[in-house]
Amino acid sequence: MNKRTFLKQMSVLGLGASPLFAYIERLVRALEETPDVDVARDEEFWAKIRAGYRLKSDYINLENGYYCMMPQEILERYLEHVREVNLQASYYMRKEQSQNRRKVVEMLAQTAHCSPDSLVITRNATESLDLVIGGLHWKAGDEAVMAEQDYGAMLDMFRLQAERNGIVNRRVSVPNDPADDQEIVDLYASAITDRTRLLMVCHMINITGHVLPVKKICDMAHARGVEVMVDGAHAFAHIDSDIPALGADYYGASLHKWLGAPLGCGILWVKPDKVEKLWPLFAGSKRPMDEISRLNHTGTKPVHVELGIADALAYHDRLGASRKEARLRHLQTYWTSQVRDLPRIIVNTPRDPMRSCAIANVAVEGMAPSDLSRRLMEDHGIWTVAINRPGVLGCRITPNIYTTLAELDALVGALRAIAAA
Repeated sequence: MNKRTFLKQMSVLGLGASPLFAYIERLVRALEETPDVDVARDEEFWAKIRAGYRLKSDYINLENGYYCMMPQEILERYLEHVREVNLQASYYMRKEQSQNRRKVVEMLAQTAHCSPDSLVITRNATESLDLVIGGLHWKAGDEAVMAEQDYGAMLDMFRLQAERNGIVNRRVSVPNDPADDQEIVDLYASAITDRTRLLMVCHMINITGHVLPVKKICDMAHARGVEVMVDGAHAFAHIDSDIPALGADYYGASLHKWLGAPLGCGILWVKPDKVEKLWPLFAGSKRPMDEISRLNHTGTKPVHVELGIADALAYHDRLGASRKEARLRHLQTYWTSQVRDLPRIIVNTPRDPMRSCAIANVAVEGMAPSDLSRRLMEDHGIWTVAINRPGVLGCRITPNIYTTLAELDALVGALRAIAAA
């Protein structure tokens, strides 16, 4: 689907006439000849973007990795979807939901650079990837490769397959600041045996922000006859979202994170020739084995969330994916560059700015992550999350496009004070 079709779908869903979208278009038009790296540093531009959000004044929110809030007008549009679906009730569910879902899927496919027939809407990345892990035909002795730093819910699902089907799970530990891509590729390669069937890899590790060389890992694994499933929970609408270009077999992501869609939505992409290999976790009506929609039948869905995805996509499109990515990377490097070499400060995120984007992880030597997060909140009014995982002890810091440099200066000041105490 091309840009014109994307805009047409927006119009059909009633997204074209929004005052917010018109305002964003005017802001962007004034800077359309300006390189993204320069727009990323234009505080006046981003202050105008920030004005579209309703923010709490009693703390600085640097924990957007769990859930990125919606701009206020997008939230109001979402509430209007709730009202409209409630008004139409069963008429909407029987007459309109399917065609609207298809339009939203087509918009998502445009952002993901894939065919709409290879993608379905789920409730989150966990559901997406569990559909794959639980849908494969495992046999006792089959092996799967993953990392200690992968998301806990997926590790739990692999554990369940070990208990139920007798598979063997092999874990590697990803270094926080690798020398180069080959170090990471070799690490995963070292865990593959002739019994390995699936390798799971994060596009972006959620606890450190580390962007992994997924394409190189996929090429290596495929050369060994191993399929690859990518956890893109934090990558979609955060960094480049061309899913097929990664070369993976399966890809799952959450949309309520960096896309800023309503809570409770995600996507599953499956390489077309892999769909028929998967069993659905919930039975639906009989459908062709190569039809991806048979994999995510869950009964009646909160369809207003799907309509909210369209609004979030339209906002993302108006703002510009590469412009947004540049800003998020600038925010992270702005504060991490000021604390990396300070006494007692440990940054658990690669030094190379192209190996991360918005997310970073910081620790104070000798301090438990929970104590650091408590001090940041109680003493400095900065909301973060403590991370206590293999190889990663610290607080995850996740600014969003509304975050100001002054707020990051407050973080830097807080870390200096805590480390010096």
